Amino acid sequence: MRGVASNNRAMNKTPDTPICDGLRASGNWNPNWEPFAALDPAWTEKFMAMAIPPMVSGVLDAKTIEFVAIAVDASCTHMYGPGVRRHVRKALELGATQQEITAVLQLTSVLGIHTMSLAAPILLEELQGLQQRQTQGA
Repeated sequence: MRGVASNNRAMNKTPDTPICDGLRASGNWNPNWEPFAALDPAWTEKFMAMAIPPMVSGVLDAKTIEFVAIAVDASCTHMYGPGVRRHVRKALELGATQQEITAVLQLTSVLGIHTMSLAAPILLEELQGLQQRQTQGA
């Protein structure tokens, strides 16, 4: 039994998470990430390793990075209000204008247009079908 417990501790060893640790130390760690970091610190570290380099590589300026973050957080598939607020605030601090942020939100809203492009033709078809059934039944 003693060997099993020892193996379990070795298997459950908390992995090194330098990126996550750095985000925590710099104040850029979102406390909402904590539950999945606690469940799987290795996965969280890999996710952050994938997500962080584009933001710190210098390819995009800081204001553009905030625009991208606003778009992601405001998108219909994410709808994360605290992130939108944080990134709008940061974009404004970086000199973004109301018009620029509004343009980001307008562009992001187009993601939801698929609802209409899918459903509007179906509605028209069903209305036509209903009208035909009513005409045939009369």
